[in-house]
Amino acid sequence: MSSRRPRSWQSSSASRITDEQINDLVSKLQAVLPEARIRRSDRVSAAKVLQETCNYIRSLHREVDDLSERLSELLASTESSSAQAAVIRSLLM
Repeated sequence: MSSRRPRSWQSSSASRITDEQINDLVSKLQAVLPEARIRRSDRVSAAKVLQETCNYIRSLHREVDDLSERLSELLASTESSSAQAAVIRSLLM
């Protein structure tokens, strides 16, 4: 009987990720999430850690967008030759 999976899914056991490796990666993800999102001492599922990671990344994107917009507004309202504009430009480089 032939396999239903396409050949691209068939791989040697050497290239497959183990449960231990997955658990290690999930633990590393959990470690970089802010404490408020997931307490490291709590036992949580990998699915929960992945969901919280996605939520955190989305919130970071929103924060970057907001800060970029605020910076654009600040630069637009600042005279380009002013000392304040020079400080802002130096921080961006």
